[in-house]
Amino acid sequence: MAEKKPKKKQSSQSNTIAVNRQATHEYFIEERFEAGMVLEGWEVKSLRAGRVQLKESYVNIRRGEAWLAGAHISPLLSASTHVNPDAIRAKKLLLNRHELNKLIGGVERKGYTLIPLSMYWKGGRAKLEIGLAKGKQLHDKRASSKDRDWQREKARIMKKA
Repeated sequence: MAEKKPKKKQSSQSNTIAVNRQATHEYFIEERFEAGMVLEGWEVKSLRAGRVQLKESYVNIRRGEAWLAGAHISPLLSASTHVNPDAIRAKKLLLNRHELNKLIGGVERKGYTLIPLSMYWKGGRAKLEIGLAKGKQLHDKRASSKDRDWQREKARIMKKA
């Protein structure tokens, strides 16, 4: 008889923690980067519970380091009794020097903005996808919504045919 291979553990939930949907509406995303984050224990517990909001967050560059500011991580009531959690604490982003230099050049010389796009789990660690972005004008937003509507209508027509 053939041996049965052990099945891999199936994850019932997605690896995505939070997505900043407003970012693609407000900005043209030129380039994407993956960054690790320096988190405290209560923050990791809150991320596992999905209690994070990226809507009003942004990425700062201070003293040659990238920092996530404005991301709201709601503390759990039972997370810790001896730590005073700060929900909007700035979190240091872990990027290598080459990526940091590219981001610094884009922000300072070319006028780009750094926007957090999504937060997800990768190998048991929380990762943040940040985008080097240019702001959209009102007519750009109208054009992209028109394209999105046309793609939806085209898919509807093809489904009927």
